Amino acid sequence: MNFVAALNDVAAKNLQVLEEQIRQAISDDEFIHEACEPLFKGGKRLRPMLFLLCANAKSDFPQEKSMPLATTLELIHTASLVHDDIIDTSKKRRGVETTNSKYGAQIAVLVGDYLFAKAFQLVAENNYGEEVSTVLSKLVKNLCVGEIMQDRSLYEVPTLSEYYTRINLKTAIFLSTCCRLGAIVSKMERREVEKLTAYGTNLGLAFQIIDDLLDFFGDEKITGKPRGGDLKSGVITLPVIRALEVSDESQILRQIVTSGKDVDAAIKIIQATDAVDYCRTRAEAHIESARVNLPPTLQISVARALEQVADFIVDRTR
Repeated sequence: MNFVAALNDVAAKNLQVLEEQIRQAISDDEFIHEACEPLFKGGKRLRPMLFLLCANAKSDFPQEKSMPLATTLELIHTASLVHDDIIDTSKKRRGVETTNSKYGAQIAVLVGDYLFAKAFQLVAENNYGEEVSTVLSKLVKNLCVGEIMQDRSLYEVPTLSEYYTRINLKTAIFLSTCCRLGAIVSKMERREVEKLTAYGTNLGLAFQIIDDLLDFFGDEKITGKPRGGDLKSGVITLPVIRALEVSDESQILRQIVTSGKDVDAAIKIIQATDAVDYCRTRAEAHIESARVNLPPTLQISVARALEQVADFIVDRTR
């Protein structure tokens, strides 16, 4: 299922403009453009599209005002991926060589820093106001806290509560922020802002749970990442947590996941449990919560598109 098609052309009409703004944002220097351009190929543009949908949720919002902030969100997301790849020593993302693999960790750190700086430059130049700047600053802070939390607990089995705290900081807060910013700039009522924020939070939790499933059971040719990459890096996710609870081989599985070795054996143990169904059920429950939180005052076309995005999240294969 194609993500842009899922939007039913409500926000997809802005995609071409968004792509041009991203291209301009990374054109300050020839090498910067060379290093950054591959990073933006193949992305879903989920975050800026959520923002654009929510910014136009009740009435059309001026494109010249919405696009710099939409671009900012994609730049922040990409910067965080560059830094994640350094931490995880990843060789590939979206099927292409990572920045750290191609240029080394030092250049990759600076490329990520550049993208963060460029993002906040766009915010400053377009005078979005103190609330928008504060929300974005908190977003980047929480991304860092989530990454630190994850890095400090590698090869340790988290509780369900610890797992949810981590995925909220690393993923859900980002999607909720996109929805929140769209609602803020379009001057929606505070209750509507909070409901769209809750929609984004639940969307993000479901997104990460499905992502964690795909790490084990996705098609590498489609995901562009090697299977079991999280486990090899010491990141223990929901499918493992569930399998450890119900598997007859939980002791063996625990030894594997706390060492990061023999990932194929771990996958076989997990496949023999109900971990996939369990994770999908949890993801679907979050999607239902997301739908429930959609304000009834939204334009029909936007509400339909946000529901289609929710469907895309649980049905995606990458």
